Amino acid sequence: MDNPLDIEIETMDGENTTLKALGDEGTEHWVVVNVASACGFTRQYAGLQTLSQQDGVTVVGFPCNQFGAQEPGTHQEICDFTAEKFEVDFPLMAKIDVKGDASTPLFQALSTSTDASGYTGDIRWNFAKFVINADGNVSRFTSSDEPEELL
Repeated sequence: MDNPLDIEIETMDGENTTLKALGDEGTEHWVVVNVASACGFTRQYAGLQTLSQQDGVTVVGFPCNQFGAQEPGTHQEICDFTAEKFEVDFPLMAKIDVKGDASTPLFQALSTSTDASGYTGDIRWNFAKFVINADGNVSRFTSSDEPEELL
């Protein structure tokens, strides 16, 4: 897999960027998460926000409505909800598909990584998490893995 930090992604404003560009000079780990506002795991936004405040960590959320239609909102509604309920200030990207034929190149690449249980393949549910280091090495985590357990 090429370095996933260099794969183009779309912001909520329709601009193209990369995970690498979203990090700052001191970023050592990027945490990529497919998020949803009406999921049992939505409470993990709080832990992701705390994680995003650690030195050397950049958290990036990707809203996705593929699992139980749990992210039906507009971009503005998603941002308003996460800011008001969880004080989220880490970047949220454009709503995307993370599995299937319409999945984005980033999640196609991340889906080739293997989690601790040995699973490789399509994202299974909201709040799947990936930690990517500067060399592009990926660690995959499940929805039930808490943000506090990632680093």
